[in-house]
Amino acid sequence: MTRKINVKERAEAQSTRMSSEQQSAIRMVANDLHRLNQSVMKAVDAGVSVEIIRSARHHGGTRSWGDLLVPIIIAGAAEEPETETDLAAG
Repeated sequence: MTRKINVKERAEAQSTRMSSEQQSAIRMVANDLHRLNQSVMKAVDAGVSVEIIRSARHHGGTRSWGDLLVPIIIAGAAEEPETETDLAAG
């Protein structure tokens, strides 16, 4: 049975192969994502539905890339998007 590596261990292992500039950039992304998640929760608690989708992909020219995101906002009480299971049952 293979041992499952948790997220923290995986991140630490990957960070040893990164330059200090790369590690700093990743910490910035992680911090910004944490703040984004907090903002999404506040918006949802205020009665707004928020969906984050990829709007584009940025290519760095050295085989590196990153997804660029935009929010889809629905004010008021919105229904959950229907899943294929919901559609088949209804």
